[in-house]
Amino acid sequence: MAHLQRSVAALRISGEQLIPAEVTRLLGSAPSHSYAKGDKRDLGNGRIVVKKLGLWSLQATDAVPENLDAQVAELLGQLSSNLDVWRQLAERFDIDLFCGWFMGSSDEGVEVAASTLHALGERGIKLGVCVYAPDTEA
Repeated sequence: MAHLQRSVAALRISGEQLIPAEVTRLLGSAPSHSYAKGDKRDLGNGRIVVKKLGLWSLQATDAVPENLDAQVAELLGQLSSNLDVWRQLAERFDIDLFCGWFMGSSDEGVEVAASTLHALGERGIKLGVCVYAPDTEA
């Protein structure tokens, strides 16, 4: 099976009561991006958005070709391995691994190792995938 052309991945933790500094302390690593509920973001052109949820997100290095196993290892390798901490977070917040899978042609696939799925599952991390078709316009 030919690998997908590229993959992106980010671990996201979100919730109304999420305080980014608390998640950082519990997981032992700073996020790539974070905000608390009520934070304001300037979108430009005088538009301001007020965040309805808090977010703590850690971005993995893009993989070319796709390599979700390596991306998950990269992310989890930066964070606490204490499953009690993960259970506490999963009880309070929504946790997912967002994956963007980009196809270069119409016949590509992906495999995710059982050990990767196990590592996500034991931490209460849902797997969310968006698959992007190859760009046929050129």
